[in-house]
Amino acid sequence: MFKCILSLACFFVLGLSQSVVAQKIEVITTDFKSSIRGLSVVSDQIIWASGSQGKVGKSLDGGKTWKWMVVPGFEKNEFRDIEAFDANTAVAMAITEPAQIVRTSDGGQNWKIVFADTAKGLFYDAMDFADENNGVLIGDPIPGSNYIYRAYTRNGGAAWFRPKDDSLSISPVQKGEAMFASSGSNVAFLKSDGFLRNNKMWIVTGGTASNLLSQNPTGKTALPILQGKESTGANSIAYFNSKEFIVVGGDFANDKDSTMNCILSRDGGLSFIKPYRPPHGYKSCVEYLSRTKLISCGTSGVDVSTDSGMTWDTISKDGFHVCSKAKKGNAVFLAGNGKIAKLIW
Repeated sequence: MFKCILSLACFFVLGLSQSVVAQKIEVITTDFKSSIRGLSVVSDQIIWASGSQGKVGKSLDGGKTWKWMVVPGFEKNEFRDIEAFDANTAVAMAITEPAQIVRTSDGGQNWKIVFADTAKGLFYDAMDFADENNGVLIGDPIPGSNYIYRAYTRNGGAAWFRPKDDSLSISPVQKGEAMFASSGSNVAFLKSDGFLRNNKMWIVTGGTASNLLSQNPTGKTALPILQGKESTGANSIAYFNSKEFIVVGGDFANDKDSTMNCILSRDGGLSFIKPYRPPHGYKSCVEYLSRTKLISCGTSGVDVSTDSGMTWDTISKDGFHVCSKAKKGNAVFLAGNGKIAKLIW
């Protein structure tokens, strides 16, 4: 009986190990100089990316070939996030100086500034869209304010508006608490019925404090994740449904440290679970590939989980800033400093 149980256990461990080994990262392009932190995978074939020096890239053949462009007037700016809807339409977020959003509807041939704010000290961090119409932009609190900066769109980024009251449906943050513009994924704008007031939004903060800020219902929940320094805290949130989500982060100044770098919730943030074996080191982005399969990346490397985030295995030590799964498809891509890669299952 004991031998039988032992054999079954060995078979399970071997099968799990082979599953992890079968996953690898394949770098598909390294022929450009830009720190890529914005990534939007529309389908298995259509991919948009954005980064420093005002660069935006697009592939229409699953990453085999890329067209890179520089948005006029933004040659010295960084596009830390991008949201694409098809081969022609995309919005890109320039973080600061100037803090603006640009949009193209002709595949990148022309770009239009669709939102700008000249407030001193303004810094955009991320965007997220609940669907092809409803989206949100978040930024660090403007100096003198203790509320997260927000702007909304109801028409796919063609026009944006600010709430009349910054405190509306959101909790204040403390001094030294803000967000990281590391991968455009520290905000989750859940699918809605088309009405803004019914949207559910989660924001994860970092720095001297790390919290989960929620909208509808309004709330502020302390995250059991590494915090206390400017380089620590939550960096990314991904959700499977309105109850199940995961948060990753750590300390980007000490990116090999895995201390308190990952937490999960199964009840919409009422309680949190720590993984049995967390991902290795600091992580700037996390993504659900299915309910059980997840991927997370950072400057420390790439990790995957096949048990809903409870145990993680490193599949690459190459650093990447952002990972993203196709909205319509199964392809998974990653981007970092001067490189874009694909996850091979």
